[in-house]
Amino acid sequence: MPRPRDASSAATGALVRVMGTFGLAAAIINITVGGGIFRLPANVAGALGPAAPVAYLVCAAAMALIVLCIADAGSRVSLTGGPYAYIGVALGPYAAFLAGVMLWMLGLFATAAVSTVFAASLGQLVPALGGRAMETTVLVAVYAFWALVNVRGVALGARLNSIATVAKLVPLVLIAVGGLFFVRAEHMTVTAWPAAGDIARTSLLLIFAFAGVETALVPSGEVRDTARTVPRAIALAMIGITLLYIALQVSAQGILGPALPGAATPLADAAGLAFGGGGRLLLLAGAVVSMFGYLGGMTLSVPRAVFAMAADGFLPRALAAVHPVHRTPHVAIATQSLAALVLAVTGTFERLAILANVAALALYFGCALAAWRLRADGVAGATAGGRVPLGGVAPFLAMPVILWLLTGLTRDEWIGFAAVVAGGSLVYMMTRTTHHQTA
Repeated sequence: MPRPRDASSAATGALVRVMGTFGLAAAIINITVGGGIFRLPANVAGALGPAAPVAYLVCAAAMALIVLCIADAGSRVSLTGGPYAYIGVALGPYAAFLAGVMLWMLGLFATAAVSTVFAASLGQLVPALGGRAMETTVLVAVYAFWALVNVRGVALGARLNSIATVAKLVPLVLIAVGGLFFVRAEHMTVTAWPAAGDIARTSLLLIFAFAGVETALVPSGEVRDTARTVPRAIALAMIGITLLYIALQVSAQGILGPALPGAATPLADAAGLAFGGGGRLLLLAGAVVSMFGYLGGMTLSVPRAVFAMAADGFLPRALAAVHPVHRTPHVAIATQSLAALVLAVTGTFERLAILANVAALALYFGCALAAWRLRADGVAGATAGGRVPLGGVAPFLAMPVILWLLTGLTRDEWIGFAAVVAGGSLVYMMTRTTHHQTA
């Protein structure tokens, strides 16, 4: 079976392995804890009421299985491209290409979506930066900033991501921990447990609140000691994220009670009631910092998928160029940033955003299948895989869970997904000759 290479031997050999466990864990947290968590508690409470924490536990259990598969695959494949590389090595170039398309689509539309919310939130925090023209100016400046930072090197980008992660977690920890002292018991009383179908649908929504691992692992070719670093970073990040999310939901529910489902800024509203106007302002500022850091994390990770696909011959070879001084995929970074900026400014991404949901689950299924195949083929040896707990059984548990979650998709979502697969397959057929020549 043909296996995609690590982009190209010359290009990947030029990338520098500088990211460690805490740097990668910070990147995962930075991307996962994005702008959605500042709105998410209201959505979950609207569906499940005080029983909302149950959905977090169900989702965390499902995501844990998926993460184990990604960690096991990541410990065996140290190539730049993340899931694109894992699936490619295990299942071949066609599966790799479809995985790359889904990964890129997820990153592109998610980045554009968050950036528009970021600009609007900053306009509320600083009125002088409000309005269409100023928001566009802000977006241009932000994308230019993160593009330049990441072109100068993954170490600098990872360092700034770590700083942004700490900065945005401070207000979240404030309301997650401090808010628990203001929880009212009557707001947490469950009078009727929701139906299993409601929990399943809400857990499906929460999967995407936990998503981010697949994007943060794209720069695997620039991670030190991949077999050890990837599993440790994922475990560290996911445990922290799960605890944080549950604490935020409990605090918001316990403070706001029946008012939570209708709150446009639930965490800020909860902080306002608990700590006064200063607390609300801090949470609003935290939302801006959170989304700013998210954009930085995505600018670090998503272009590496473009880089890997181009170096494998699926996209123009120019996108696989490596900067002669900084040794970073500068053309891919610039191209990805420009595309996300255009979508954010025009807003056309909104009609396609729903496709990101099914693409994420399909990508996770591919990672689970790849983890099983890599272990069965003995890729990277049994020692590397042995470092991942339950690595041998996780794929057999994760794949049925993913299929169960997919049953919650609508007919339109299935049609949209089929259209994406068909379009990607057409592009693959058109570029297949080029790919074989570069392999």
